[in-house]
Amino acid sequence: MKNIFIQYPKCSTCKKAKKWLEQNNIEFIERNIVTETPTVEELIQWIQKSGQDIKKWFNTSGLKYKELNLKDKLLNMTYKEKIELLASDGMLIKRPILITDKEILIGFKEKKWNLK
Repeated sequence: MKNIFIQYPKCSTCKKAKKWLEQNNIEFIERNIVTETPTVEELIQWIQKSGQDIKKWFNTSGLKYKELNLKDKLLNMTYKEKIELLASDGMLIKRPILITDKEILIGFKEKKWNLK
């Protein structure tokens, strides 16, 4: 499987991550998180594989997150409702996401992305 790099092209962190992948000769398939928003099924699989709590998958610094007042609303939502919410709008999902054979990385931290 080729690595899948899910990002938003206008996001500065995504641009840094993409540049880092290219500089380190790491092959990837690029996917726009807005035009190809992850499905409920993909999110369920990825969240489980990542070992991260679903809360980590929300883009808490995004405008949409703040507009919808999700900080408070998420407390009373079921897992299924949270997954469906994430799948409804790519801008709610923390990015970039890198999916490899071995792991799923959310957000860009160079030390954590050391795939070699």
